[in-house]
Amino acid sequence: MEDTISNVGAQPDMEIDQADPKEVLNVQANIQKAVKNTSQPSGEPVSEEVMCDSCIEKPLKATKSCLTCMVSYCEEHLRPHLENSKFQSHKLVEPQLDMEQRICKHHQLELLMYCMKDNCCICSKCKTVGHQGHNVIPVDQARKHIKSELQQKQKEMQKTLTAAEQAIDRLQNNSTSIESSVDGVHAEIEQQFSILQNAIEEAQKKAFDLLDEEHKQAVSQAESINSHLKQKVLELKKNMDQVERFSKNKNHVDFLQEYTEWKKGSVDVCLPGIYISLIDRLTTFSRVVKESTQALCDLLMSTYNVQLKELCKSNATNLTFNPDSTHKFLRLTEDNRKASNTTPWQHNYPDNPERFENWRQVMTSESLYIGRHYFEVDLHGEGAYIGLTYKSIDRKGQEGSSCITGNDFSWCIGRESLGFSAWHSHVETPLEMEPFNRIGCYVDHEKGVLAFYGIAEAMKLLKKYTASFREPLYPVFWLSKKDNTVVLVKQGSSSRPDMQ
Repeated sequence: MEDTISNVGAQPDMEIDQADPKEVLNVQANIQKAVKNTSQPSGEPVSEEVMCDSCIEKPLKATKSCLTCMVSYCEEHLRPHLENSKFQSHKLVEPQLDMEQRICKHHQLELLMYCMKDNCCICSKCKTVGHQGHNVIPVDQARKHIKSELQQKQKEMQKTLTAAEQAIDRLQNNSTSIESSVDGVHAEIEQQFSILQNAIEEAQKKAFDLLDEEHKQAVSQAESINSHLKQKVLELKKNMDQVERFSKNKNHVDFLQEYTEWKKGSVDVCLPGIYISLIDRLTTFSRVVKESTQALCDLLMSTYNVQLKELCKSNATNLTFNPDSTHKFLRLTEDNRKASNTTPWQHNYPDNPERFENWRQVMTSESLYIGRHYFEVDLHGEGAYIGLTYKSIDRKGQEGSSCITGNDFSWCIGRESLGFSAWHSHVETPLEMEPFNRIGCYVDHEKGVLAFYGIAEAMKLLKKYTASFREPLYPVFWLSKKDNTVVLVKQGSSSRPDMQ
């Protein structure tokens, strides 16, 4: 390659137009041969067309690039490099667009070698100046070596790619199966509740029918008593008229005879009872219906509560606090599972980007991302808050947006003087319910569901959020007052309430 160019360039300097025609033909043949045979010392020829830098009016396609001149030449303008001995030392290569990348910036020499230790191209002088003792090989050998590594890496990536595609297919099939299963269970639940609803409607109909029958009987009884009383009134008036008439008879014998006759047919003046004891029977009936309804509701809710607990158990996640996020007024103990507000005592924590600087908060090390997750905490003291947020929450700000109660990517509840409140985007929602020391948190990241539960004998829903989560969620706790504490309950520990 270089020998051909060097030999041509070594020819005596001469004027072409005064030379022997045979010599001219020989020179032209040598130029064409040099252009044809010279191969590039490094890299592949670029696919983009390189134009001659010496053509003024109409640039022609370059045939060679000079790494010494840093210029590309067409066949005509290349002649001086091949015919003039002054250009004998110049380095000609295949046309290059990025010749600056082929030259050492320190020594202005061509990059012909590659340092395997420092992973960079070097020139011959770099080998002795900055890369002594390093494994230095020619660029063509380095290319073969690296190409072999790349081929192996490609095989590994292809293997991983194939596995990922297969996993996607399986996941798609699984998703289809999930949808089918959910649809089937949904239909079954709908059918069972339809049966239950029909049974309830039938029971309601029978109850109303019985109530109507009681009503009819009571009305009939009242009407019968009313008719009897009216008849009694007529009879009493008739007897009163008879008594009044014979009482006016002044003849003693006549008076006594009329009295004797009247007494034989006298009417009983006692009245029948008019109290109809319907209210007692109806109260009993109402109590039976109410007790039956309550028993049915208790049965349904107890079954649901057991299933809810089992669902939470199956998605239980153990968490620990991240020491690098802990505010200087908070202390971590119990293997980073307990955080306490030790105000006014500060802790000599090193500064780092993750640490909360102004709000007395601490974040867990673990995130809640793909799938479902459930964890429980023991929250003590007014002013203690539990929430979930993105890792990108501002750790150094003093504004409310740096607190889990004051931005639109945090969802939390907290214990306050009047009970629990839910917070999102700096909006408070009071929760009217009894206080709980243990709080459960359920997350379905994919469905965008976040729910807080009060844990006692049963699980009671405190607050449910629905959102489109754009990032993994991190549990964060704000202990705003002195002696506030929060303990991450280790799932499956004996301190956890019975989940059976």
